[in-house]
Amino acid sequence: MNKEEVEKKLKKLGSWHHEDYKKLVKTFAFPDYKKTIEFVNRVAAIAEYQKHHPGLHVFWGKVVVELSTHDANAITEKDFLLAAKIDALEK
Repeated sequence: MNKEEVEKKLKKLGSWHHEDYKKLVKTFAFPDYKKTIEFVNRVAAIAEYQKHHPGLHVFWGKVVVELSTHDANAITEKDFLLAAKIDALEK
């Protein structure tokens, strides 16, 4: 995906951002550790189903999600699809 395509798709997602056009990143906040881990488990289930696995950095009350297609060493459509599914977990 070129830079213009990434920027266009990011506008539709909202609060995700890119790091050097190589990965999508978003921080999710939670009121406690239990809710944090529940979110991680839901993301893991979606990732397994999609066969596309994000980087998950877990902290008390916070998860930083990183999406990148490692084979391409770049952001691809797979990353945007998974980002949208992860965002849907917040609703």
